[in-house]
Amino acid sequence: MKHLLLTGATRGLGRELALGFAKDGWAVSGCGTSAHALDALTTDLGDPHLVRECDVTDCAAVERFTDEAIALHGPPDLLVANAAIINPPAPLWEIPPEEFARLTAVNLNGVHHLIRAALPAMIQRGSGIVVALSSGWGRSTSPEVAPYCCSKWGIEGLMQALAQELPPGLAAIPLNPGIIDTDMLRTCFGAESSGYPDAKQWAKTAIPFLQSLTAKHNGQPLTVA
Repeated sequence: MKHLLLTGATRGLGRELALGFAKDGWAVSGCGTSAHALDALTTDLGDPHLVRECDVTDCAAVERFTDEAIALHGPPDLLVANAAIINPPAPLWEIPPEEFARLTAVNLNGVHHLIRAALPAMIQRGSGIVVALSSGWGRSTSPEVAPYCCSKWGIEGLMQALAQELPPGLAAIPLNPGIIDTDMLRTCFGAESSGYPDAKQWAKTAIPFLQSLTAKHNGQPLTVA
């Protein structure tokens, strides 16, 4: 049984990935921070899947979650760093330092924590795909979301540099999921978000796309299409 290890698994894109991969016969290990959403995902997934509370900004918590997942299901065949937040739209000079710091702690530091915890076991086995969710705003920019753009441009560089470090058999990929109607998008687009596919629709394309990734995709900035 192949193993998906996923952060941000309790809502939006992450929840749909967790449910879809489980339906396809994968073992899923997912985490999030909302107790209610964690309970719902635990019920919906059932056995043998693993769902745990974990704040990705807490390195020790990420290590505990990852260690438990690997002990249960083995090193992940697919590691997906999905957990992310976005700033309420505002000019950069009006964004409080603590808000900027929290965003980068989740969107960048959290990805490092996950990779640091899970990748050694994947390297030891000699195979596996590491995907970090980027964004169209990781390859372009828009006003009033500068912190988010900064974090996703950072993901692009982080993953492409990681790709140069990996041994054969593994891949690191920054992935733009496209524009999807999620809570995060509604923060910026408001009612216009309804004109885009929702997470369930997106997952129908994204899941087979993710399952098709191999070591030959190492370092490629890809987009779900």
